[in-house]
Amino acid sequence: MRVLQVIAGAEHGGAETFFGDFALAMHARAGELPAIQQKAVLRPYAERLERLVEAGISINALSFGSWLDFRTKHELQQIIQDFRPQIVQTWMNRATKFMPPRSATKQPYVHIGWLGGYYDLKYYQACDHVVVLTQDMYEHALRSNWPKERLHIVPPFAPDRPAAAINRAEFDTPDDAPLLLTLGRLHVKKAHDILIRAMADVPNAYLWIAGEGELRKQLTKLVEQLGLAERVKFLGWRQDREALLQTADLCVFPSRYEPFGVVTLEAWAQGCPLIVAASQGPKSVVTNGHDGLVVPVDDVAALVDAIRNVLSDTQLARRLVVNGRNTYDRQYSQEAVVKTYLELYQRLASMGSFSQAA
Repeated sequence: MRVLQVIAGAEHGGAETFFGDFALAMHARAGELPAIQQKAVLRPYAERLERLVEAGISINALSFGSWLDFRTKHELQQIIQDFRPQIVQTWMNRATKFMPPRSATKQPYVHIGWLGGYYDLKYYQACDHVVVLTQDMYEHALRSNWPKERLHIVPPFAPDRPAAAINRAEFDTPDDAPLLLTLGRLHVKKAHDILIRAMADVPNAYLWIAGEGELRKQLTKLVEQLGLAERVKFLGWRQDREALLQTADLCVFPSRYEPFGVVTLEAWAQGCPLIVAASQGPKSVVTNGHDGLVVPVDDVAALVDAIRNVLSDTQLARRLVVNGRNTYDRQYSQEAVVKTYLELYQRLASMGSFSQAA
């Protein structure tokens, strides 16, 4: 089965990270049944390209520029004609928008749109099917009048890669200090400001912020204003997320808006206790008090209490880790999710495209 994966996302981001993990996971099944021949089309970000090329994945780099970028659509049309995919999966709005009309490609592929959030379904009208991540997104799509028979829930996964803890001295952090970790773009949606304010009331603890974005200067200024420069460290964008989670005592994910949040799965996979804010995705995935603690969005006091509880109660921390791992194994492991995708691809390819059926 020939599968074309198309993404036009940012250089850094959770969906973009998952795309890379997903492409690698599908490629790792080469030689197994059902056999998959995969090609990826993405923007020319060197780090992501190198990762896929090193694994042996066939790629094409396109610009996916402004609405005046006619070249990308033309080149994508040529790729489809040459590769002759049975499945084309476009990731999020921009990649889907750049798809050429199927009539122009003269290829009978099935087009699957991947929704990483609560997107406007008007961007997916040319798709035969749509994949969403959660039941709540499923309901969103139904409210937008997307046909139920062309809608599928498939969650993301986090790779269960073994990793060793890194040396805390690399970021001037004592070995015996409680260490918190948060992962994500430095964007207002991620609510790093709430976590930084909470750190003022969690003395002796350190915080590592792994991410990059437009709020770097603003958040750095907040840290300095609160006198936390010694205990709050900005690590920049990191590729060693598993190692960071192995190093930390607690993962905190305080997002104001989060359609899913793969960080949740990464913490469970690496055995790191987890606290999340009750934004859309995390509150639908995490069971409060069972596999994580869930606090109200933008509530500094509640976040402080949750952090203190986990750091002071080793039994609670252990329970969150054990139950988190069980949830991960049952629903969000790489093996389980890839199997679901392969079954979906096979079923949809056998049905043919919506335009053909029509």
